[in-house]
Amino acid sequence: MSTKARRNDVVRTRSRFGAWVDHHVHSLLASLLRMARKPWATGLTVGVMAIAFALPLGLWAVLSNLSQFTGDVQQSRQVSVYMKPGTALERAQVLATEVRARPDVARVDVRSADEGLRELRAQGGLAEAADALGENPLPHLLRVTPRGDDAPLATALQTMPDVDVVQQDAAWRQRLDRWLTLGERVAWVLAVLLGLGALLVVGNTVRLDIQSRRDEIEVLQLLGATGGFVRRPFLYLGACYGLLSGLIALALLTGAEFAVREPISRLAQTYGSAFRLQGFDPFRAAVAVLGAGLLGWLGAGLVTGHYLRQTRSTGE
Repeated sequence: MSTKARRNDVVRTRSRFGAWVDHHVHSLLASLLRMARKPWATGLTVGVMAIAFALPLGLWAVLSNLSQFTGDVQQSRQVSVYMKPGTALERAQVLATEVRARPDVARVDVRSADEGLRELRAQGGLAEAADALGENPLPHLLRVTPRGDDAPLATALQTMPDVDVVQQDAAWRQRLDRWLTLGERVAWVLAVLLGLGALLVVGNTVRLDIQSRRDEIEVLQLLGATGGFVRRPFLYLGACYGLLSGLIALALLTGAEFAVREPISRLAQTYGSAFRLQGFDPFRAAVAVLGAGLLGWLGAGLVTGHYLRQTRSTGE
């Protein structure tokens, strides 16, 4: 092949690619313009989709905030080992060293009887009761943080010498884990159902737009337009609906977060917790918006593909 022929092929390839890019840009701008020309219909469609996206996203945000209690849950998973009355603090520290050597133990903290009495005095309204005790009746305490399941560890600690009582409560943690698992399952169910609802909303909106442009589509097909050429503007229309809905859903959730953040922080402070409500980080927000846009693109693609298959089957 001559140099001139190769040059002509390169020019034609660039020309086709440029036309392809131009049509994508034109389809995007035309979709935005059509949405702007029908603000009432666009607002209704986007509003319904935004609420459909906001519900599962909000539930996921709640579950994500609950995961912030992991540190507190880990603290509450501690096994409390009370030494026998009269046991020396040195003996408690030796026992703590032995427990730390176990492979199923992550951490051991020693709270002496004097520290326990100071904590009792520090609690509101209990200072006088602590003074009335006279001699310190509190035992030394080992706070053991398990590395895995705490039930076998608690049983083993109970058999160690100089140990009086081993306290651990796994029932409430099991209930908490089950509630969190149920919440995640509900979030997925809501996401699927409301996602299907948003898909249908986009599909119906695009279907109405296709019907209003039926003559235009037929002319394009008579001129030899491919299915991709016909489908592209509607795909961008669906994607724009989805992206805008995702942004509005995030705005709604952000507003709800600001509305309840301060009351939740004050409530947590009354329980001695520093918990603060957290919203969507940039990565999760981007994933949510792009996912909404993809869902809109998919809904438009399904409806447009169905229409094109019908026109081919009927010979239009």
